[in-house]
Amino acid sequence: MDRATMRPLLLLLLLLLSPVVFNLRLSFAASDPINQSLLQCLSKTIPAGEASSIVYSQSHPSYSSVLRAYIRNARFNTSSTPKPLLIITPSDDSHVSAAVTCAQTLGFRLKIRSGGHDFEGLSYVSDDPFFVLDMFKLRAITVDMADESAWVGAGATLGELYYDIWKNSGVHGFPAGVCPTVGVGGHISGAGYGNMIRKYGLSVDHVVDAKLVDVNGRILDRKAMGEDLFWAIRGGGAASFGVVLAYKIKLVPVPEKVTVFRVEKLIAEKATDIALKWQSVAPATADNLFMRMLIQPVTRNKKKTVRITVIALYLGDSDSLVSLLNKDFPELGIVKQICNETSWIDSVLRWANFAPATPPTALLDRDPNDADFLKRKSDYVQTPIPRKGLESLWKKLIEIGKVGLVFNPYGGQMNRVKSDESPFPHRAGNLYKIQYSVTWEQPGTEADKNFTTQVKLLHEFMTQFVSRNPRSAYLNYRDIDVGRTRNWSYEEGKTYGQSYFNGNYERLVDVKTAVDPKNFFRNEQSIPPRSK
Repeated sequence: MDRATMRPLLLLLLLLLSPVVFNLRLSFAASDPINQSLLQCLSKTIPAGEASSIVYSQSHPSYSSVLRAYIRNARFNTSSTPKPLLIITPSDDSHVSAAVTCAQTLGFRLKIRSGGHDFEGLSYVSDDPFFVLDMFKLRAITVDMADESAWVGAGATLGELYYDIWKNSGVHGFPAGVCPTVGVGGHISGAGYGNMIRKYGLSVDHVVDAKLVDVNGRILDRKAMGEDLFWAIRGGGAASFGVVLAYKIKLVPVPEKVTVFRVEKLIAEKATDIALKWQSVAPATADNLFMRMLIQPVTRNKKKTVRITVIALYLGDSDSLVSLLNKDFPELGIVKQICNETSWIDSVLRWANFAPATPPTALLDRDPNDADFLKRKSDYVQTPIPRKGLESLWKKLIEIGKVGLVFNPYGGQMNRVKSDESPFPHRAGNLYKIQYSVTWEQPGTEADKNFTTQVKLLHEFMTQFVSRNPRSAYLNYRDIDVGRTRNWSYEEGKTYGQSYFNGNYERLVDVKTAVDPKNFFRNEQSIPPRSK
């Protein structure tokens, strides 16, 4: 056993022998000696008062509330879920540098959490003794309209970013996710996409600079880190390489008026015809149009059936949209009466399921402690599913019971960017991405097994229709079933690395080897360094 492994074990042994155990509950005392050691280390580079104000040990009265605030999957908020010994909540870049250095000095893993939306909880759960570096205080956003750009702190949410853009301009936006509570740091580091993907591509396609703390505690910008590392943190999962403090993004133009609509159809209302046609139209229509299709099992008149829902954003007016779809997609039956012309910021609110006329300030609500039980998976479709395939899918959805699908069309700008431009490789050749989605309210292992089994069964059924060799997946739809590492070997990493990154896995391994050869920055699906 090496010294790095021994150090945390010795500290834990010391706390178990401490006299404090006799006076306090073990859960309160457990992290105190470690807390003291961390504070002493942090105080070497930042004022002691600042150090104590950003660290929460398990005996701190606010520990539980700070930990729970950004747990977005209730599956990882149970009494048996491994908890961090300490939570570090930096409010300055120097705090992050000190935390990275001190975690290594003390020999503990460091998990990095920005918004907490990692579907598998890898940003705040570990089987090994660990600290959480919680970035929620580093949320500064500086919009520069002269440059049409913005610096965005890793702890900011997408909702806060959209709000700040709107405050500065009614004709600018940013192509990122539709959930406003998602953290910018994790979203962009995993590529990031939203309902302007066909017009403007991915979030990372508009990142022009970044600030990152490396394994040595240095704060680096794009020039200082070099192009290889800058490439890796734009879609390769930045938590494998360092701690991103902020990204500089370029804003994109949006019209003063955009159009949104929503159409629902059951199988009996020719949903199959619409789903079949959607596969050829949605990835090939005008770049200004994004049409997401939801597919869900539902009950109508005490009978189980399937409902499809097409939700759209069009960067233009309703007249031109109706004309376009009447020509390309008459089966959908779009008329002006069901279209809503609105501002881009209002379309953000509508896509986030806010009620009409909700003010943009609603995007500033971080909605802490909001978590359902959930499981997500992903796939890519490169050849349209034929009618018989769709009909068999409807039967399988009804049979399984609760799992839904989200079809997100590609094409447009996604076809024009090379697959190695960023670590995200799923560009030309992919018609659409599938998200498998199941959410439930019942706690307990029985419900967990039931619903996770459902989504696995549907994923297995879909094998015949999706990409292969490798079967590709989207990193930001984190799925531990794709593969996990226990020894951080190249071969273990290849299992999930090729699914998430295809041929870009090799370059990511090279970057990791160059910048973090001892593999301090790691999680159960991180990029491993090459062994020497």
